Amino acid sequence: MAAGYLDILRARHAARLLTGTLVGRLPNGTAPIAIVLFTRAEGGSYSLAGALAAVYGLATAVGQPLLGRAVDLYGQPRVQLPAAVVSALGMVLLALTGLGSLPLAYGAVAVAGLFTPPLEGGLRALWPSVLGREDRVHRAYAMDAVAQEIMFTVGPLLVTALVAFWSPSAALLVINVIGVLGALSVVLCEPSRAWRSAPREAHWLGALRSPGLLALLGSFFFVGLALGSITVAGVAYADDHGRDSVYGWLMAALGLGALLGGAVYGARQWAGAPERRLRVIVALLALGYLPLTLTPSVPVMTALAALAGVFLAPAIACSFIVVDRHAPRGTVTEAFSWLVTTFGVGAAAGTAVAGPAVEAGGTAWSFAVAGAGGVAALLVLLATGKALEVPGRTAVAVRGSENDRNGAVEPGFSSGHQA
Repeated sequence: MAAGYLDILRARHAARLLTGTLVGRLPNGTAPIAIVLFTRAEGGSYSLAGALAAVYGLATAVGQPLLGRAVDLYGQPRVQLPAAVVSALGMVLLALTGLGSLPLAYGAVAVAGLFTPPLEGGLRALWPSVLGREDRVHRAYAMDAVAQEIMFTVGPLLVTALVAFWSPSAALLVINVIGVLGALSVVLCEPSRAWRSAPREAHWLGALRSPGLLALLGSFFFVGLALGSITVAGVAYADDHGRDSVYGWLMAALGLGALLGGAVYGARQWAGAPERRLRVIVALLALGYLPLTLTPSVPVMTALAALAGVFLAPAIACSFIVVDRHAPRGTVTEAFSWLVTTFGVGAAAGTAVAGPAVEAGGTAWSFAVAGAGGVAALLVLLATGKALEVPGRTAVAVRGSENDRNGAVEPGFSSGHQA
């Protein structure tokens, strides 16, 4: 299992790009947790915490495709680093001014979300030029999903540790300074500086003109909703048990389960259509969320959280391949940014719904939102099966080019495109 990942990391620039992207995405990956803990420490309600996190998520959803399209047009360094700095300044403003002025607080999180740099999509755009071979690019996507779960495992623990030993304000400041350093590391790397998107067909919809991509985005809105609701539900569960540390352990267990699931998924080569396999994975993901509504003792709940996360990274890794197969040529960063966007909108909706759910029916109701989101994600995939069966792009891809997105087709399956 490890040999395939080590082969990728030994490629020139690969380890630096992966590490820099993960560090650069730390503010975005931990923002919902940091905002919720900061708001509660400032005396704000669950509903306010959920609303602020939702505004951040919605702003991120708006900014990601716009910044992704800008990266496709102007290159990575001219977009990624300035965006990272402005986003960090938004969180610094929140940390320094607190909740004394709610319009200012909402504005600060909106700026932070709107200018979140599209590092995630940018990395996936770089993999073909860095790794070359199709099988290595495929494995890199799985490794990327696994690495994200390391961030989602370590990130909550880092935030809760900073809150416990310092303060919620300090957690916001430290996390965002680290994020800017990560973005700086990426844009100074040679592949990032040299990368240019392939020529694109002029169309106002950009990547969204693909029916298959739209179907995938619709499903992952509800996956995001499930995860966003767990962010708030976990805090409520921790409050029920009288220990803030419980929240960090639940989120870390969720990330650890996803890490293990992603590592196993990426260790083998899969035959058959990834679209069909994605439906099976999402069905198992939904099944894993449902037992969380039982809200048992902390040890059992931690185990259930780990189990719930097992199919998350495989679902994300498989979705990367589906994006590759359906995104129109020349829209690489934008297409992946739309995936981040729908995830963010879903997560924002989940946090917004879970807060009132806690206050209306208790912790179990907020976890029920996650279960409902998983089921809805599966139903979307089942209802849009026809759109997902046929890759939406028919243009000939130039093998080995910076934007050869069809080069990431999984072994054992013919995409229907000519390379």
